[in-house]
Amino acid sequence: MTALVASLSLALSTPATISVDGQRLASDVPPVTTPGGTYLPLRTVADAAGAQTSFDEHSGAITVRRGTDVLRMRAGTTKATLNGRSVELAHAPFTVRGRAMVSGATIAATFGSTVRFDAKHQRVVVRTPGVVVAGAADDEP
Repeated sequence: MTALVASLSLALSTPATISVDGQRLASDVPPVTTPGGTYLPLRTVADAAGAQTSFDEHSGAITVRRGTDVLRMRAGTTKATLNGRSVELAHAPFTVRGRAMVSGATIAATFGSTVRFDAKHQRVVVRTPGVVVAGAADDEP
């Protein structure tokens, strides 16, 4: 159901942009915003946040590594592991045109970031704690 709503939103809306720590990101799949949340292309955001992602085609496992943290999940399920401990994701990851899309809440929990959708400017702003963005106030979108 989430994938259907996200696909319809993607098809019918003006795509939002993504910025991570003040840097605008280029992605072949734009973020998806729904009343239920904001979903971001995982690899694009993870790379910008200094993480590595991998996908195991055989098992369908998506793995994100950043420092000593490791998140493992699968599209279509809210069950995941973070550093070997079972966690329940707020929203199941899904795919759009072959790209894993995860909720802003998952990005925030995994990277300790804040994720905000700025509807006025149609952009998703991701801020990583401890990263200083030149010329931007800490509370700036």
